[in-house]
Amino acid sequence: MLAALIASQQVAAHGYLSDPPSRAYACQQGLNKDCGGAQYEPQSVGETFKGFPAGAGGNPLQGPVDGRIASGGAANFSALDAQSATRWHLTEIKDRDIQFAWQYTAAHPATRHEYFITRSGWNPNLPLSRASFDGTPFCTVDGGNALPVSGARHACVIPPDKSGQHVILGVWTVGDTDAAFYNVADVNILAEAVAPDGWNTVGHITPAPAALLVGDAVKARAFGADGEINERRVGISIDTAEEGRPENWSFKLAEQINRTQELVRAGVREEDGNIHPIKGANKVFAKAESGVRRYELQMELKEDADADLRISAISNDYALDKGRVSLPVPILGNRAMNVEVTVFDAGNKPVGSVTQQVEAGSTWLNVDVRSAPGTHQLKLVGTTVDGRTTRQDLVSIELGGEGSDQEYDAVYPQGIADYKPGTTVLQGDKVYECKPFPAGDWCKINSHHYVPGHGSNWQDAWIAR
Repeated sequence: MLAALIASQQVAAHGYLSDPPSRAYACQQGLNKDCGGAQYEPQSVGETFKGFPAGAGGNPLQGPVDGRIASGGAANFSALDAQSATRWHLTEIKDRDIQFAWQYTAAHPATRHEYFITRSGWNPNLPLSRASFDGTPFCTVDGGNALPVSGARHACVIPPDKSGQHVILGVWTVGDTDAAFYNVADVNILAEAVAPDGWNTVGHITPAPAALLVGDAVKARAFGADGEINERRVGISIDTAEEGRPENWSFKLAEQINRTQELVRAGVREEDGNIHPIKGANKVFAKAESGVRRYELQMELKEDADADLRISAISNDYALDKGRVSLPVPILGNRAMNVEVTVFDAGNKPVGSVTQQVEAGSTWLNVDVRSAPGTHQLKLVGTTVDGRTTRQDLVSIELGGEGSDQEYDAVYPQGIADYKPGTTVLQGDKVYECKPFPAGDWCKINSHHYVPGHGSNWQDAWIAR
């Protein structure tokens, strides 16, 4: 009856909560398991009557039935109604100022978006029902009966009494039918509660392991409801090598904040409530009247002119065996770096790559290459672990031996974001072709479920050749 009533209106609207990810979207991302049909079409989950939390559900203007809120009452999505404290992946929420976002695959006018949250003290092992949630939404966004835009942000604030594991119920009420979409998001709220003395945590000064260099600078940038607050911005420069040590620049920045700001403090809170900076990780606190909602650190790092990275002398005496060879590549550098070595064939198609963090000195990286005999290029790209400096090198080599009789566009999962219907990839010793639209959209999902020939659902996306 429910499906017939909704279908009779020819509802074409489809969409899902993408940030934080809905339970169904987390299934598609591989974060949740055993989701039934929801992992294939999160955009269809939760479609039922508008009107929650009125009535008992299952009828016009009453929303979903208790116990079937996550699925919207659809049998093919019923796996989402399973509920326990450990059943679903939890998205960590570290800031009470939250920005919700939806993706719409077929948008219809939106009357409003509402966000409900489970009650304080709720039981995560009971099926989701009206009794699980606060009776009113903690955030409502007027849709103006206009077509919603994918990715548009809804600025909301998590209630101060909510912490730990909760379920957020996002409701997209469609303007031109009797339907709404109900998406649940499983979250772990780590944001601190409002402090009784009014000093609220608005940021962190967490120094990275790598030291800063003389000439670098660090800025603490303040943001409020309407954007950046310039008068709350505080910065320091690194004037000596000693100041560049992680624990020291954190301390210097915290002291500078305390020296220049009356409504902002940096440090750690002592038992007596006082806030003092330390040589190490510090927090940033602000009074409400400062207007500050969060602080962000901005690093201004100068180029490390002495950084060096190159490919050492490499032999040309490597032969392909049925199109395959493990190629040892010697690299030499004087900084710890994140490096990537990619082998390109004569047509500039990547035929092998490896990514690894290496320490200063000499390192051998083995690259599994699948190609045909001929001239190849080895491209080395390395970035220092602090991200300040990039170095590159390129050498040519000849690969002999015999090639493979298989042709393909890429070695899976290289370039996965660009896969489209018809793309052929080599996985293991076999070639697979991406299925036609719409199934082809799953080829570019980087999840073990869709690994050609191996994933539990690989045949939904690929055809073995």
